[in-house]
Amino acid sequence: MSSKEEYTKQIKEEAKRLGFLSCGISKANFLEEEAPRLEKWLNNNMHGEMQYMENHFDKRLDPRLLVEGARSVISLLLNYYPEQKQDENSYKISKYAYGQDYHHVIKSKLRLLQEFITSKIGAVSGRAFVDSAPVLDKAWAAKSGLGWIGKHSNLLTQQVGSFYFIAELIVDLDLEYDLPATDHCGTCTACIDACPTDAIVDPYVVDGSKCISYFTIELKNEIPQDYQGQFKDWMFGCDICQDVCPWNRFSKPHNEPLFNPKPELLAMTKKEWEEVTTDVFQKVFQKSAVKRTKFSGLQRNIRFLKE
Repeated sequence: MSSKEEYTKQIKEEAKRLGFLSCGISKANFLEEEAPRLEKWLNNNMHGEMQYMENHFDKRLDPRLLVEGARSVISLLLNYYPEQKQDENSYKISKYAYGQDYHHVIKSKLRLLQEFITSKIGAVSGRAFVDSAPVLDKAWAAKSGLGWIGKHSNLLTQQVGSFYFIAELIVDLDLEYDLPATDHCGTCTACIDACPTDAIVDPYVVDGSKCISYFTIELKNEIPQDYQGQFKDWMFGCDICQDVCPWNRFSKPHNEPLFNPKPELLAMTKKEWEEVTTDVFQKVFQKSAVKRTKFSGLQRNIRFLKE
């Protein structure tokens, strides 16, 4: 076995030991196919008020501009599918935000993986990324064989569906590279048909500025009245396109205690959400990604659902 094969095997085994669902590796080079797609998406203003999407266009497409001497992109998936879910009759938050903020949980796992690589292989330079820098994580995960990008623009995997986080380690180390996965959406249009705001404007194209997740998390102003009655009780994020996807019948509960929701979150009724106080918000969402929308943002979203 060559050192490249040996290193690849060790990295994948350690990723599994750290609790990652899967690990795939691709060569760090320019994302040729994604370049025109990203440019068109931005030109059509499908990013709405998410101005940060316009920044670092070149870096988004070439990891060698993010990490000097980058040779490999190690993509990792971490399951967040919950065993217990909120009451269907309550206001809902996206399942990824049930527990502690995934950025912190995954960053610490990536740090351990980086330390392992250094201890086993030597001075390997690299950076860890969790949805916080200009990296097209879904494109890299697809390129490294972890799944395909579905018609709802989320990464899909035959064995486990799509309820997982994606993260990367970009390193200056040559490794064995995986082959991209094939598309298994077929003629299915479940996600397109189910989206209440028609945000999936074409198969594989999501207009971010029409998405419930965008309105409830990213939008800083009031939610446009045109969308009144279309949010199906989602007050933070939205899982509709994933919930209806046939591949998600294979989703299995995660085994990361930090992603478990506080019991209060699962128990709260609509009335309790409508009367929620700052103290309850702080308690229920301590260390949670929901804090991104702030207390005032959550109140705005609930007000919009009530009207």
